[in-house]
Amino acid sequence: MALADRPLVPEEWVLRIDAVLGALPRCAQEPAWTGTRWRVGSATVAHVFGGEDQVFRITFRGEPDEVAAFEHMGHPYFRSGWGGNSIGMVLDEEAGIDWDELAELLTDSYCLQAPARLAEQVARPPA
Repeated sequence: MALADRPLVPEEWVLRIDAVLGALPRCAQEPAWTGTRWRVGSATVAHVFGGEDQVFRITFRGEPDEVAAFEHMGHPYFRSGWGGNSIGMVLDEEAGIDWDELAELLTDSYCLQAPARLAEQVARPPA
């Protein structure tokens, strides 16, 4: 299938994600092969896209134990298969998107992908 068969991510969603990630040191939004991604340096922090199945997804990074936990939680989470620390989440407006939880997960992803000197600048709630 061609990329044209993939739905465009709603602009409102891209703006909400960018409000979180764009506020982090040197994290930049850019077009991806499909959808939009955010990177710090050459490391991808998150990637949001519409699939050929017309389902929207976002992928981000997590600690290995978190990856396993999210995989076992099931829908809306999944193991993306793009590396050992990659987590995926289905974004379904009808089922509801917990934007606060997603913001926390994206911030964690940034802190894993960013150089330590940048990650240390991010205010995070105590674990």
